[in-house]
Amino acid sequence: MRRTLRLRRMGWEAPGVLSLELVAPEGGELPAWEPGAHLDLHVPGAPVRQYSLCGDPADRRSWRVAVREVAGGRASGLVHKAVRPGALLEAEGPRNNFHLLPAPSYLFVAGGIGITPILPMLRAARDAGAQATLLFCVRSAAEAPFLDEARALCPDVVVHASAEGTRLDVAARLGTPPPDTLVYCCGPQRLMEAVEAATAGWPEGSVRFEWFAPRARPDGEADGGFELALARSGRSIQVAPAQSVLAALRGAGFDIPSSCEQGVCGTCECRVIEGEVDHRDSILSASERAANDVMMACVSRAKGARLVLDL
Repeated sequence: MRRTLRLRRMGWEAPGVLSLELVAPEGGELPAWEPGAHLDLHVPGAPVRQYSLCGDPADRRSWRVAVREVAGGRASGLVHKAVRPGALLEAEGPRNNFHLLPAPSYLFVAGGIGITPILPMLRAARDAGAQATLLFCVRSAAEAPFLDEARALCPDVVVHASAEGTRLDVAARLGTPPPDTLVYCCGPQRLMEAVEAATAGWPEGSVRFEWFAPRARPDGEADGGFELALARSGRSIQVAPAQSVLAALRGAGFDIPSSCEQGVCGTCECRVIEGEVDHRDSILSASERAANDVMMACVSRAKGARLVLDL
């Protein structure tokens, strides 16, 4: 659901990182959310961007997100240079592709602004009495956003600062899975890929990622055409080579919601009834891909000649 929010407060959390506190324009409660949720924020004059909710889920009267200024980024640039308290912004969500599952022990790995979805998880782990460790990878401790807050929520925070000679040795730290531990990781692609490689031998489902940008794809992927059968409408349409399922559906008159169109937000998820999906998103886990019952229409395709969707 799309709603209007008022920017009540802004604050510096680290060099280049601004937090935004958003409220309902007339006051009142906002929808409930759980750790891992994000908003699609519409900044006038810029593309829609996704930002993790990083406040306290128990606070139903405000939502907090943080925006890191990115060189050449229109959305982040406008937030930092033009948006000010009192402004009205449009947002969709919250949506959650990064659910925190119950566990006796957690290992959180955050890189820079990747701390944002982790903060509510630290709070939830503390409140549940679970053991938690945060490995916080930054350039320097002075540039670590929300560091004091993270330390207040989690007694075991280890800062790995590359400029200070304490870069995280991912393979050594994550090579052996501790018992009954779930790993949650968010940060730059290089860190995420290193964690993914180091934990390849961990039990299925014990390591979860929130990707800010799409995973790197192999060269030479086939983008041939295929048939798309739509079970509820009784229609059949053709997806052309190099055309996305999302574009084909919209061209046939279907109003499919979307946001990032890069396979990282989950807005365009469609239910699959028949056919094998070539999953190209950065959301679904290995087991979710193997289940083959949903796909992200913006990037994923058919492995065969036909897919049947619940549309």
